[in-house]
Amino acid sequence: MKVQIEKNELFKINRKNFSSRIKKNAVAIINSNDEFPRSGDQIYNFKQNPDFFYLSGIDQEQSILIIFPDCPNPLYREVLFLRQTNEHIAIWEGHKYTIEEARAISGIENIYWVDEFWNILSSVIHYATHIYINTNENDRYAPIVPYKDLRFINEIKSRYPLHHYERAALIFRELRPIKSDFEVAYTQKACDITKDAFKRVLKFVKPGVKEYEIEAEIIHEFIKQQSTGHAYSPIIAAGKNACVLHYNDNKEECKDGEVILFDFGAEYANYNADMSRSIPVNGKFTKRQKDVYNAVLHVMKEATKMLVSGTIWNDYHEEVGKIMTSELIKLGLLDKHDVEKQNPKMPAYKKYFMHGTSHHLGLDVHDFASRYQPFALGNILTCEPGIYILNEGLGIRLENNILITKDGPVDLMANIPIEADEIEEIMNS
Repeated sequence: MKVQIEKNELFKINRKNFSSRIKKNAVAIINSNDEFPRSGDQIYNFKQNPDFFYLSGIDQEQSILIIFPDCPNPLYREVLFLRQTNEHIAIWEGHKYTIEEARAISGIENIYWVDEFWNILSSVIHYATHIYINTNENDRYAPIVPYKDLRFINEIKSRYPLHHYERAALIFRELRPIKSDFEVAYTQKACDITKDAFKRVLKFVKPGVKEYEIEAEIIHEFIKQQSTGHAYSPIIAAGKNACVLHYNDNKEECKDGEVILFDFGAEYANYNADMSRSIPVNGKFTKRQKDVYNAVLHVMKEATKMLVSGTIWNDYHEEVGKIMTSELIKLGLLDKHDVEKQNPKMPAYKKYFMHGTSHHLGLDVHDFASRYQPFALGNILTCEPGIYILNEGLGIRLENNILITKDGPVDLMANIPIEADEIEEIMNS
């Protein structure tokens, strides 16, 4: 992480909210992420466990957090354990947090080296009735690798089999979707960096450029502005490639007359942006391309209006589907009679708009939240309708990031060009 969050108030508030939701005489133990092997003696760039970061602000491997509000010894009500550095580690891997630095970042007073974890835990855990442990319960994820949390569960249960074990994820799923002002500010910064990368690309694209050259322009702008990099694997999809929803080969030439679909976002201080845009390679949409583009834009604007507190997830997507169906009929892609005979479980519009319209956004790009809870104040959601016409080699997706407030939806990407005429004007200026 190239930018450290300076205000530990964010993490103090998060821990307070978390502590208020655990049972009496309960201890919560939250681990940092694994360091994942890439090949040989190489590892992937470290990415912190978002739950651990949410509570501590610590962006370093081999760290553990204990929260035990009812601990009879006040020294151990909040404890952070860090990897102890040495001269060898400093030379080969670089700087690691000192205890003083970690204290300033996290707001946690009691910090020890991770080698002391089991000794300290064993001195207090017998005063706890419940132990909260964490796993990845994002319903988009099905674990096949025994990651650190799963290994830790096996170890702690073998040491302390008679405690009552609880799921910390249930609390995180309640807390993390509601963004504080601090979190909104960091998400906004990620959106602003994404805006600058997109504007850079608008001036760069022309017939003959390669998708990977565009990707290089994006990452240049990201790193220049202290972004960690891409929030997710970027999609730079020209022509028919845009009809592959998760295309990220980014290797083809962008040809005159094609439309490029972009889906990329910056990560800043571990918070993420997620933007989609579609632009003409030669700087000018054909009439057909613009008609499809404006249909998607209309759906996006109408869908955004529904991103308010109290909206039900399934009702929202059903309503968006109705709007999209109307647009597809106007474009001649659907017939009214086909719609009347459609299977309600697989509506006709899904042929051209296969994915959902929105997902939560935050420390994860597909942020941890319940799809069965109504949208709430403080949620940040994407809004990303699309139309994909494979036989025309045309895919259009538009996506902005929307904050739900008491005054209605606030578009965090409102300053990123999206109107077709504005896109053409910038490309040809």
